[in-house]
Amino acid sequence: MALRQLSRTLLLHAQQPRPMRSLLAAGAASASPYQHLLRRGYAAKKYTESHEWISIDSGVATVGITEYAQNALGDVVYVEVPDPDSEVAADDVVGVVESVKSSSDIYSPLTGTIVDSNALVTKNCKLINKSPEKDAWLFKVKFSSQSEVDALLDEAAYKKLIEESDS
Repeated sequence: MALRQLSRTLLLHAQQPRPMRSLLAAGAASASPYQHLLRRGYAAKKYTESHEWISIDSGVATVGITEYAQNALGDVVYVEVPDPDSEVAADDVVGVVESVKSSSDIYSPLTGTIVDSNALVTKNCKLINKSPEKDAWLFKVKFSSQSEVDALLDEAAYKKLIEESDS
């Protein structure tokens, strides 16, 4: 019932351009159990020049290596990820990915606190070769600087970086 009321309220307000805060305030009285749905952060994907991908959602960044990096490494044989509750700075080495061809350091793209590490990847390294940008995330960091997030590459800039390095 409350969700229908919120939908009607949002529909009425959609006809008139208003800031999101006004929409939240208008629906607050009737939709308090569902307010978290409106405030939920939506994931945005970013990249680094060292070929890490970052998925940002509600102040937490999930980090892994890109498909491009996985292809360059080849068959992964060892993965080391940071321990939860570790404090990290942007560009700190926080782990390593080793393959039959070479090894590569993993860098934290953001300053903050490690809140989770993917134990599945350390137990099954081949997961990186199968699903580097989905199931094989490496760690999650609660970041402290939005300006660091803003400085990361978007998808178009990352694709351009790859094209330039391949030529």
